[in-house]
Amino acid sequence: MRTDSPPTALRALGYRRFLASRWPWRSAAYLLTTLPAAVPAFAVLAIPWLVLVTRLATEGFAAGTILFLIFIGTALVGILGPVIAPPLANLERRRLRLVDDRPTAAPRRRPPLPGPLSWLRHRYTDPATWREVGYACLLATVAPVLSIAALLTLPWAVVSIVSPLIVLAQQPGGDPVALGFGTAATVEQTVPYTVMGVLVLPLIPYLQALVAGGHAAAARALLLTDSAERLRAELVEVSRSRVRLADAFEAERRRIQRDLHDGAQQTLVSLTLQLGLIKVDLPPDSTAASGIAKAHDRAKQLMAQLRQLIDGIQPQVLSDLGLPAALEELADRSTIPVTVDVDMSGRLSDQTENAAYFVAAEALTNIAKHSGATSAAVTVRQQRDSLTVEISDNGRGGADPDRGTGLTGLADRVAVNGGRMLLSSPAGGPTVLRVELPCSQQPSG
Repeated sequence: MRTDSPPTALRALGYRRFLASRWPWRSAAYLLTTLPAAVPAFAVLAIPWLVLVTRLATEGFAAGTILFLIFIGTALVGILGPVIAPPLANLERRRLRLVDDRPTAAPRRRPPLPGPLSWLRHRYTDPATWREVGYACLLATVAPVLSIAALLTLPWAVVSIVSPLIVLAQQPGGDPVALGFGTAATVEQTVPYTVMGVLVLPLIPYLQALVAGGHAAAARALLLTDSAERLRAELVEVSRSRVRLADAFEAERRRIQRDLHDGAQQTLVSLTLQLGLIKVDLPPDSTAASGIAKAHDRAKQLMAQLRQLIDGIQPQVLSDLGLPAALEELADRSTIPVTVDVDMSGRLSDQTENAAYFVAAEALTNIAKHSGATSAAVTVRQQRDSLTVEISDNGRGGADPDRGTGLTGLADRVAVNGGRMLLSSPAGGPTVLRVELPCSQQPSG
């Protein structure tokens, strides 16, 4: 296939070699195959509505009959539509190749469970099925009418062009010749029809391609998963996988903290106690006592470092008492005065509390190291399903994520939890870091 060939019949209308291309023939074939494809949909879905229109046109308004026909027509669409629409949709996806070279992919998924009941439940609740029902209604009503009208333009134009010959072939005094919009009994009367047929004839392929392309565009919109829908599905899957990864990371972090606390820390505590007992039993001025004392001091330093490491992984006060107490302890350890103001209705999920705590901890560390501030404030507010954490200081300002990875790391941590981070830090201060996190209450018990 040529790379410069239009991919659809609609786009081919602007192709300068349209009449010499394959698109007129493909469009005509699409219109011809629309008619047999529409027969099942018309027979099942459209007959009550056709009877309704006929009764209104011939017998006038009869409330009982009209309501009955509307009920029957609606019931057929609602009950039988999801049954007959999918096969028609599968046929249409194959027919689309006549006027659309783009790939086709069915959006419907398989039923989650085997069995007829699962199949029926899935069939009647799947949005893709009801889009297929909408296409079946289109196929039963508008599509065949437009297809027949577009196809009849060619025989009408041909008959109009040869109408003088048809009139001449008539016996003198014969019946006038019907020419669609009127009749002609003499050659002079056929001249306008001949001229119109000659003018319309080269336009017929464009008309048929327009009708076929419009039908195909409506079918693609209803029956196929477009790029935007695929992108939304991919984004949803990315969000779900991000949540799964965050949960897995949180579980792994808790496991590491538990192993350090219950294993390495307890062993180190026992070692420190043993060294202390040995130091007491040895003479104070002996060489062994000096070495044991140094080892005992190093063990205590190592235990303090390990305790800080465990606290950095998951502060015990955060696990036991929650976010407000953890932030108060964080403020007490800060080298500058920090005011904490927390308004929460209760414990939140571990993931939310951890994110809020570590954002505040990193922000306060950055303030103490780089801002030159003399005071800071941490404000936490919970509003329905959102938790807002705001850290402000009276420092010199000018914080810029591009200058280092600290703020970027905070933004990444917040994004992983589905939140967002806002920063205001003009030169001269003040600096305000605002984090908004989605949250949910921690299950009780």
